[in-house]
Amino acid sequence: MTDDLTEIERIAGALLRTLSSGERRALMRRMARSLASSQRERVAAQRQPDGAAFEARKEKQPPMTGRGAACFLYPSSGGGGPRKVVMKSFTWAPGRMMTGFDIEAGAIRSFAFDKIVKWLPVPQEHRSAGGSSLRRRGGIRRKAMLRRLASARFLRSGTDDQGFWIGFSGKASQIAGVHQYGLRDKPSLRAQAVPYPKRELLGATAANREHLLDLLYTHIAEG
Repeated sequence: MTDDLTEIERIAGALLRTLSSGERRALMRRMARSLASSQRERVAAQRQPDGAAFEARKEKQPPMTGRGAACFLYPSSGGGGPRKVVMKSFTWAPGRMMTGFDIEAGAIRSFAFDKIVKWLPVPQEHRSAGGSSLRRRGGIRRKAMLRRLASARFLRSGTDDQGFWIGFSGKASQIAGVHQYGLRDKPSLRAQAVPYPKRELLGATAANREHLLDLLYTHIAEG
């Protein structure tokens, strides 16, 4: 954000030099906290520094559950023909894994949905009033994107006699950079890299600059 604050540094430089070292640090600390807070508020509002809305996240099809049972043929891990699987209380996401209680194995097992050889009727003894019907899970409450990353835990600030800074460090810095500049990254360890939309976590606005100048002038006037 250095470029965005050039105007403040130019206007305020002479005034700041009239303050003692302790006064400068106190003022810079106040300005840094104020600017960091404004960035968190903007991210929570899902807005870019220019006021445009963040590009919406891609909608993911929610998992589905079955309270009854499902039956299908699945390739045997030991070779040979497929075995019949009767699964109860299962959860699955279309096109991905199906997880539930494998009655024959007597344990929780997962099966690749696209490897299922054939769907079969559920044996009568394993049927229940709920049948093998599927239902979507309850709605997932969507939280504002990147809000946790922009929290005080990861978005830090610092000061010295010369100025102040706000930003990220370590792993948080790498993640923030992907979103800040719209780079490519892997959503998970084994996934392929995908492009992420540009969503600026850091970016001073005209209102930010005016507020920081107000803090400076107020400090000088009160001093």
